[in-house]
Amino acid sequence: MIKVGVTGGIGSGKTTACKVFECLGVPVYYADEAARLLVDSDQDIRNSLIALFGNDIYEGNTLNRTLFASLVFNNRQLLEAANQIIHPSVRADFNSWVRMHESKDYVIEEAAILFESGSNALIDKCITIVSPVEIRIKRIIKRPGMTSERIKSIMANQWTDEKKVKLSDFVVINDEKSLIIPQILFIHRQLTVINKTLPKTS
Repeated sequence: MIKVGVTGGIGSGKTTACKVFECLGVPVYYADEAARLLVDSDQDIRNSLIALFGNDIYEGNTLNRTLFASLVFNNRQLLEAANQIIHPSVRADFNSWVRMHESKDYVIEEAAILFESGSNALIDKCITIVSPVEIRIKRIIKRPGMTSERIKSIMANQWTDEKKVKLSDFVVINDEKSLIIPQILFIHRQLTVINKTLPKTS
């Protein structure tokens, strides 16, 4: 079984692409959603984030995401420190999830910062979704709480498409002109063939 990462900048259409893969019967692990759940439920993460940010970073059992976002907004060092707390738990959760789907040809991990976090070293193949910046901004600005300044800050903390593409095995162009379903069907067939050529372990 192949572990496949799907990544791309904010607003590139990662989730849209993953929903197509799910329609093809491919299990998808949404790393950002998993991180949100773990941040609220894992006591070790909670203790470490409180040590880093102070008690106000939690409201009851829930991360104060507005405060968290304001603290890491223009502080890359603080953001990286938080990621180093959260990502190992997400990794362990993903590995447990993978074991539940071992009968599949391949599984997908959708992650916004797959390369930035170094998680690409732990998967077998990578798909990057690329989309022009102006189209991405038009999509993101519709989301609650998003401003042009916030979007620029998030983009500044993510690798460029060019950098990601150089390290990717497949690229999906999501520019509102190219059809993404045929691109995904092609990748699906390729991954299925690749898995069938792998030596089988007993």
